[in-house]
Amino acid sequence: MSVVSQFLKESDGKAFDSEHRRKIQFNIGKYDHSVDIGKALIKDLPYLRKKTNYIKWKSIENLEAYLLEFERNFTARGGKVIWARNADEANTEILKIFQKHQASQAVKSKSMVTEEIHLNKAMKDHGIDVLETDLGEFIVQLRNEAPYHIVTPAMHLSKEDIALTFHEKFGLPINSTPQEIAAFARKILRDKYLESAIGITGVNFLLAKEGGMAMTENEGNGRLSFGYPKVHIAIAGIEKIIPSMNDLNLFWPMLGIHGTGQFVTVYNSLVFGPKQSKESDGPEEMYVILLDNGRTEILAKPEARQSLYCIRCGACLNACPVYKNIGGHTYGTTYAGPIGAVISPHLNGMKEAGHLSYASSLCGNCTEVCPVNIELHKILLTNRKEYVENQFSTSTERLTWKIWKKAMLNRSWMNQGSASVKNFVFRHLAKSVWGNRRSPIHFAEMSFHELWKAERGFQDENS
Repeated sequence: MSVVSQFLKESDGKAFDSEHRRKIQFNIGKYDHSVDIGKALIKDLPYLRKKTNYIKWKSIENLEAYLLEFERNFTARGGKVIWARNADEANTEILKIFQKHQASQAVKSKSMVTEEIHLNKAMKDHGIDVLETDLGEFIVQLRNEAPYHIVTPAMHLSKEDIALTFHEKFGLPINSTPQEIAAFARKILRDKYLESAIGITGVNFLLAKEGGMAMTENEGNGRLSFGYPKVHIAIAGIEKIIPSMNDLNLFWPMLGIHGTGQFVTVYNSLVFGPKQSKESDGPEEMYVILLDNGRTEILAKPEARQSLYCIRCGACLNACPVYKNIGGHTYGTTYAGPIGAVISPHLNGMKEAGHLSYASSLCGNCTEVCPVNIELHKILLTNRKEYVENQFSTSTERLTWKIWKKAMLNRSWMNQGSASVKNFVFRHLAKSVWGNRRSPIHFAEMSFHELWKAERGFQDENS
């Protein structure tokens, strides 16, 4: 089965799964309510969106210079920077660090970029356990699932689903409350921080001027993941760079409000390198892996470049009518929703993921809610154009559009066939395209053109 057929099949199943839709609508509804409250705290949101857009535009247009500035300042404090062109290079370098320190276990805070390079599986293939410490990530790891949402990995699960998971994995009572489950998970994870020699995190923002990293979270597990272990590995897409720490007074609130409705998230950390001579704690070694993995391909395309401005707040997912119907796993890629449909064709290949750009109503709601003013709906159209120009669409589809165009430009073609013939053709030849969940189309006995001619005596050169 092709990736397109698989996507359509899974989309159909999820869209008409009432229980799945109930869970997603409930969880997104809670976020929408909080985000509306958070946005009310901002005096001039349109201005701030323009400002964040400008800063990210400046960062991406000068990407090489800012990244080199970050590397220079970070290494000056004893940190090590590793440049990785793709997932294989990143995982190879991470494995070398594990082997150097003879480590077989690591704790990891929530990070979408580690999902992108399939870090956990790559390390497991070499006998290394990477434990997720974010509660949502921990839950989906127990279920052997990928994150469902950029911000909320377990959004597709109800509290009953999670209780059942902990009952099956650890023997907790089937009626355990969320508080009891969280306390149990906390107890398990606490020991792992002390046992692990290596901690792995993502990065929300790379700070060029200071050579630092900014990380934001709500549980404190991120701080524990780089605070306790002797070695800290941070993995960041190269697009995470911003000019300086001063820009955080804008980006942290915009990320918090659009992600969860909080004006500022609970834990915000600034990291500038390994433990210094006069510091009492912190990792003894710190590595930052700067990952490309298709990002320079996006950079080379002016129409798609602004997608690199994304700060991974998840707002576009919560706003998208398609995502709210088919959910995250259906996309089959690390990044779901509108931003996933925009960047996945470039990260995973247009042939493999270009069809995702059609998974949109083009309502523009994603663009409307983006805190960085990314014109997502326009990039979706650009992706569709590239998909067709590279002839990744089927030959049947291309032939259909060719015939449709010919008919639309020629009245005599449109008038061919009686209503019964058109009904037969549409009912049988176009059945799979129209779908079995829509009411069948019935063509009128006389077309509008024929009615017009009969009543007005209208004639034209194509009639």
